[in-house]
Amino acid sequence: MKPADSNRPVKDGADAVLSVAGLGVGYFPEKGRRLEVVGGVDLDLRAGRTVALVGESGCGKSITAAALGGLLPPGMVRDRGEIRWRVGGDCSPGRGLAYVFQDPGECLDPVFTIGSQIREALPRAERRGAGKRLDRLLRTVGFEDPERVLASYPHQLSGGMQQRAMLAMALAGRPRVLVADEPTTALDVTVQAKILRLLAELQQLEHLAVLLITHNLAVVAEIADEVLVMYAGRIVEAGPVHILGNPRHPYVNGLLKALPQLGTGPARLEGIAGTVPPLGRRPPGCRFHPRCPLAQPVCREREPPLNGPGDGHRAACWVREAEGPT
Repeated sequence: MKPADSNRPVKDGADAVLSVAGLGVGYFPEKGRRLEVVGGVDLDLRAGRTVALVGESGCGKSITAAALGGLLPPGMVRDRGEIRWRVGGDCSPGRGLAYVFQDPGECLDPVFTIGSQIREALPRAERRGAGKRLDRLLRTVGFEDPERVLASYPHQLSGGMQQRAMLAMALAGRPRVLVADEPTTALDVTVQAKILRLLAELQQLEHLAVLLITHNLAVVAEIADEVLVMYAGRIVEAGPVHILGNPRHPYVNGLLKALPQLGTGPARLEGIAGTVPPLGRRPPGCRFHPRCPLAQPVCREREPPLNGPGDGHRAACWVREAEGPT
């Protein structure tokens, strides 16, 4: 199936900068055989707001993010759904859409200066005589000595400084959507907090729509407006970030119980038994049912729809649907 035109204007959800409907990514290990990597993902990215996509490693978060900009690894194809801009836009990285990844040291080229790499991210017409723009970009992301940083090579900067340089590079193309894929994972705790504060400040300053990919629910609760929880390539719970205070899906409840609670004294953490099923071995019905303590026969037979009572809180769970809102 050929993907829909990425530049088709959004007609519904008029306040969305970028709208994704029914996104699906397939992996083709051999001719005629398709394995679903990600399926049925819907999301709206709005200016000035952050949507967090969370879940365990291997659930499909980064693949979803990569699909937005055509950055899928070899063998994977976006072959379902639509990616639509509200007005004329371009999903290619650097034009309307920008990325910040989790390990800036791996993303920056070690043989070029920071200045030359940020200059390459500028629109071609702005590259000549771009000194003032580069200086302004670095000051925007918190550098007080932009001249020194522009002349530096990546190895001469700390991890936090490298990530700020990556943010400057992302902003160089004047994006409308910023995808932050685990942007603080490789950094220590104090630097993580600074980068997250900076990300929030830049969002308001540049009026960006942000998609934050993370497994850290504490970060989500602090900076996100909406949250989508993914499991085995499917969204299993979604809504305003406050839904984390009253989750309806057993998987999300399990993730929250696995978090340490400060100030409560010694306590045994409750993990979720088993692991995310790999491609080619995902079970029928609800994909979480082999690990779910509440699983019923229907869970093994039919995949639950993602729905809710109309308050924006949606969950894909047969048991919770039967129980009604909590």
